[in-house]
Amino acid sequence: MTKRWTTFLAGWATVTLFLCFPLVTRAQDQPPDEAPKPAARAYPPLDTTGDETPAPDTLLPDMQPLTGVQNPTLGRVESPHSYWVPGVQYSNTIQSNYPGAGNSGWTITNYVAANVNLLESWRASQLAVNYSGGGDFSTDKTLGNGFFQELGASQSFQWARWQLAFFDQFSYLPQSEFGFGGGTGLGLPGGGITSGIPPSGVAGNLQSLFTAIGPQYDNNFVAQAVYQLSPRASVNVSGSYGILRFVDAGNIDSDSDGGSAGFNYQLTKEDTIGVVYHYSHLTYLDLPQAIGDNVINIVYGKKITGRLALRVFGGPDITTFSVPIGGVTRQVTGSGGADLAYALPRGSLSLDYNHGVTGGSGVLEGAETDEVSGGVSHRFTRVWSAQAHIGFARNRSIVNTAGQASYDSVYVGGGISRPLGPNAVFSLAYTANIQTTSAAAGNTSYTQHQITMNFQWHTRPLVLR
Repeated sequence: MTKRWTTFLAGWATVTLFLCFPLVTRAQDQPPDEAPKPAARAYPPLDTTGDETPAPDTLLPDMQPLTGVQNPTLGRVESPHSYWVPGVQYSNTIQSNYPGAGNSGWTITNYVAANVNLLESWRASQLAVNYSGGGDFSTDKTLGNGFFQELGASQSFQWARWQLAFFDQFSYLPQSEFGFGGGTGLGLPGGGITSGIPPSGVAGNLQSLFTAIGPQYDNNFVAQAVYQLSPRASVNVSGSYGILRFVDAGNIDSDSDGGSAGFNYQLTKEDTIGVVYHYSHLTYLDLPQAIGDNVINIVYGKKITGRLALRVFGGPDITTFSVPIGGVTRQVTGSGGADLAYALPRGSLSLDYNHGVTGGSGVLEGAETDEVSGGVSHRFTRVWSAQAHIGFARNRSIVNTAGQASYDSVYVGGGISRPLGPNAVFSLAYTANIQTTSAAAGNTSYTQHQITMNFQWHTRPLVLR
C-alpha cells in the first residue's frame, strides 16, 4: 500500500510542478505592451478541453451529407494556414478494483503521452491527422505496464460537384475504449484539440463492454464519395472495413466490412431529409459464424451553424446468420437513433443514441445493441469550466432465446478544468464504471470508481506555409 500511495503522491507532485511552470512562462512570454499579431498570422482557435464552442460568426456551414458516415457538427473552422501542433500529456488515475482483479483495494495508473495535430490545406483538398501515443504504468497486476496509441486521420478532396474523403481511426488501449479517459482528452487522438483542427476518423464505437479485459486494438477505415445533383439534392456512397483484436485469450476477435448509399434533399436552409441503405458483414476469427445486416433508414436533419446540429433516423433491419442461432437464420427488427450537438451560452451539449446490430464487443457473437453517450460543459468563471459525461450500452444476444445473455455497461461522471496560460490546461475528473449482466458464467457485475488528474501542454500552432 505504501508503494501505491508513494506513486500517487509522486504523480500529484509532478503535476503541481507543471502547474507552476506555465504561469511563469506566461508572464515572461506576454508582456503587457506586446503588439497584436497581424491578420496574416491569425490562427483558428485551439480548445484543448472542448469546454467552449467557437463563436458562430467564426464557423462555416457543415458540408457533410446528412446520410454520410460522420455525425453532423455545429460547423467548421477554415484556417488560412497549414500548421501542426505538438504537445505532451500526463494523467494520474487512482481507481478501485472490480471483483476478480489481480489486486484488492485501490490501484494507481499513470499515463504519459505525446500529442501531435496536423492540418495541411491545399486549394481543393485537406489532410488532418490527430495522434496520441505513450506509456501507461499501473500498480494493478491485471493491467501492469504497457503503451497506448490513438490515431485519427482524414484526407478530403473538393471539386465543383464532387467530394471524396478517406477516414481512418485506430486505437491500441490497455482496457475497453468505452468511457476511456472520460472527463479529459486522454481518450481522444491528439488530446482532444478539435476546434482548430477538424476531428478525423468516423463516428461509432466497436467496443461498448467493460468485460473484455486486457489490451485491445481496433481500426476502422472508410472511403466516401458525394455527388451534388442540384443545389438541393445530393447522393453519397461509402465503403468500410474494420477489425477488433484482443491481446489476451478468452475474447472474440472480429472483422467487419460493408457499404452504404444515400440520397439527401434540402427542404429549407436549415432542414434536410434523406434515405440511406446500409449493409454490413460481420465475421469472427476461428469461429464459423457470419452475420449479414441490411438496414434502410429514413433520415431527418436540422442544422443552424454555430447553434444546432440534429439528425434523427430509423427504419427496418434485416439480419441473416450463416450458422443458425436458436434455430433461426434470419430475423427482422428495427434500427434507429439520433445525434444532437447544441451550443449553450457558455458551453455545449452533445447527445448520441444508436440502436442496431453490432459485432458483440469481443464477448458475444453478434449483439443487438443500444448505446447512448452524451456530455455537457459550462464555463462558470473566466477560467474555470465544468463538464459532465455519461454513457450507457446494452448488449444482448442477437436472437431472443431462453438462454439469452445481456450486459449493461454504464460510465458516468464529471470534472473541472482551467487553462494555465495560452497553451496548457489542468483538469480533474471522476468517473464510475458500472456493469451488470444476466450471463450465468463468471462474476462480471461490478462498479469501479476512477479519479483522474490530467495535465496537457501544447505549443502554439507552428505554420508550415
